[in-house]
Amino acid sequence: MNVTALKSKTEPQAASKPVIAEITPIKTKKPDNQFFSRVKSIVLANIVPPVIVVASLLALWQLLSGGGASLPSPLEIWQQSGDLILEPFYVAGTQDIGLGWRVLTSLERVAVGFGLAAFVGVAIGAVIGQSQWLMRGVDPLFQILRTVPPLAWLPISLAAFMDSRPSAIFVIFITAIWPIIINTTAGVRAIPQDYRNIAAVLRLNQLEFFTKIMVPSAAPYIFSGLRIGVGLAWLAIVAAEMLTGGVGIGFFIWDAWNSSKLTDIFVALLYIGVTGFVLDRLVAFIGRVVSRGTIS
Repeated sequence: MNVTALKSKTEPQAASKPVIAEITPIKTKKPDNQFFSRVKSIVLANIVPPVIVVASLLALWQLLSGGGASLPSPLEIWQQSGDLILEPFYVAGTQDIGLGWRVLTSLERVAVGFGLAAFVGVAIGAVIGQSQWLMRGVDPLFQILRTVPPLAWLPISLAAFMDSRPSAIFVIFITAIWPIIINTTAGVRAIPQDYRNIAAVLRLNQLEFFTKIMVPSAAPYIFSGLRIGVGLAWLAIVAAEMLTGGVGIGFFIWDAWNSSKLTDIFVALLYIGVTGFVLDRLVAFIGRVVSRGTIS
C-alpha cells in the first residue's frame, strides 16, 4: 500500500519573488496657454481687421495721389508733418505747442460742457419721463432746438458771456444736452410697470427709486444718449475753436489753412478722429460698469 505523504499546512511555503513596483513618472502640466490664446483671439478679431483696412486705404490713397494730385499723399504728409505725430507734447512758445497739448486744451472744455450737459440732461429727462403730459408739452420744443447747428449758438453765447472760453463751453453744453434728454426720457418711459409697483410696495423715496430702479433699467437709453452727446460735443468744440481762437485743435486747423499747411490739417484730423473714438469707447466702458455688463 502506497502511502502518499501529505504536506503539512504549516510547512513554510517557498518565498515568492519580490514584486518590483513600477514607478510611473508624473507628467508635469505645461503652463496654461489660455491667457495667450485669449489675447491672440482678441488681436485677430479686433486689431488685425482694422489694420488691414487702414493699410489698404493708405496704399490706395498713395496710388491715387500720383500725377500732380491737389491733395498730398500719405508719404508727403509723413515727410512734411511727421514731427507733429512723433512729438505731440513739445512746447516752443505760447502758440507753438504740440498737438497733444492742443487736444488736451480742447478736452478740458469738452469735459466741462459735456459734464454739465450729462448732469442736467439726465435730471431733466428723468423728470419729464415721469409725466406723459409734460413730455407732450416739451417734446416739440426740444425737437426744434436740437436741430439748431452748434455754430448758430456761438454769436448768442459771445453776446451773453463776452468771453470765448465760456462761450465755447456753452456751445458744447447746448449741443450735447438734447440727445441726453431725449434718450433719458425714452428710457424712463420704458421702465416696466412691475418695477414701479415694486418700488411702491417697498415705499422707495425718489432718490432710492432713481438709483435702484430708474438708472439700472434706463441705463441702455441713458448711455446711448451720452455716447451721441459726447460725439456732438467733440464736433462742437472743434467748430467753435475755429472762430473763437485760442490754442485748441480747432484753431490749429484754421491757422494751418491760413498758412497753407495742408499736411498739418490731415494730421490734426487724425488726432480729432482718434480722440473722438477714445471718448466714445470711454463712455461705453463707463456704461458697462454702471449697468454691470448689460450694455454691450
